[in-house]
Amino acid sequence: MADMSAGSPQVLMLCTGNAARSVMAGAALSRLAPHVEVTTAGTHVIEGQPMSWRTRDALKDIEVDVPNHRSRQLRASDLADVDVVVCAAIEHVRYVRRTHPEAAARTATLKRLARDLPATSGDLSERIASLALDGVELDGWEDIDDPAGGDAPVFVLCAREVLSLIEQLAAHL
Repeated sequence: MADMSAGSPQVLMLCTGNAARSVMAGAALSRLAPHVEVTTAGTHVIEGQPMSWRTRDALKDIEVDVPNHRSRQLRASDLADVDVVVCAAIEHVRYVRRTHPEAAARTATLKRLARDLPATSGDLSERIASLALDGVELDGWEDIDDPAGGDAPVFVLCAREVLSLIEQLAAHL
C-alpha cells in the first residue's frame, strides 16, 4: 500500500469494461483533485479499446477533459501501490474481494466512499482502514447504473451522477 507521507494519494477507478464509468470517474477526479494519482481499469475488459463516443461526449457535456484512454484489465500489480480502489458497483467490489482479497480492505463503491469516508485531515490509508471495508455488507443503493447499451442521454446522466459523487469524494482526498 502506498505511503501517503511519501506523496500523492493513489486511486484506482474500477468498472466492468473500463470504457464508461471508471473513465468518467477517473477523468473527473483528475480534474477536481490534481494532486491525486488516478488510474482506471475494468473487471472484464477487451484490452486496448478506446472509450465510446458516448463516453467522450458525456465527458464534454460535464466539462471534463477527455483523456487519451485505452481499456485495461485489472491486474494484481495495479493494486500494490493504490490507497483505495473505487468501484462503480458492488459487483466490482465482490470481484476484488474474490480475486484480490489482499486489496479488499481498500476497496469500496464510489457511492459508499462519497458518503462514509471521514473528511478529517490525516492519513488517507488510516481513514480508509477505519471503514473496515473488507467486512462491509454490500447493498444495491451503492451501484452506479452501467450506461452501456444506452443512448447518448443515458451516458450524460451517468456522467453527471459520477461527477457529483467525485465532487464529494475529492473533498475528502
